[in-house]
Amino acid sequence: QVQPVESGGGLVQAGGSLRLSCGPSGRAFSGYGMGWFRQPPGKEREFVAAIRWNGASTYYADSVKGRFTISRDNAKNTVYLQMNSLKPEDTAVYYCALKVYGDSWYDIAMYAYWGQGTQVTVSS
Repeated sequence: QVQPVESGGGLVQAGGSLRLSCGPSGRAFSGYGMGWFRQPPGKEREFVAAIRWNGASTYYADSVKGRFTISRDNAKNTVYLQMNSLKPEDTAVYYCALKVYGDSWYDIAMYAYWGQGTQVTVSS
């Protein structure tokens, strides 16, 4: 069983930065594509970024493109989300998950084995 564990969330002022980490609890996920999603208060969970198993390609939501960077270190079994120029609308619980189905990198239905999430709050 693979169970991602997110960390690195917190409270930051607008314009600040945070780096989220996603590590495995259980079997390594180095062979999987990985995605970051977020769920703002009262809203649906939405795609943020994804990365292929070898890091060769990355995918971003338009709302974070140019501000967030997804990366991975397979030797450490960890996926990262560097978030810069944070805005209050980035406030959400951030989740990572494994991409285990299909072709679309942006579709939440293509992902499984969700972590518990880490809260990111951006104050104005």
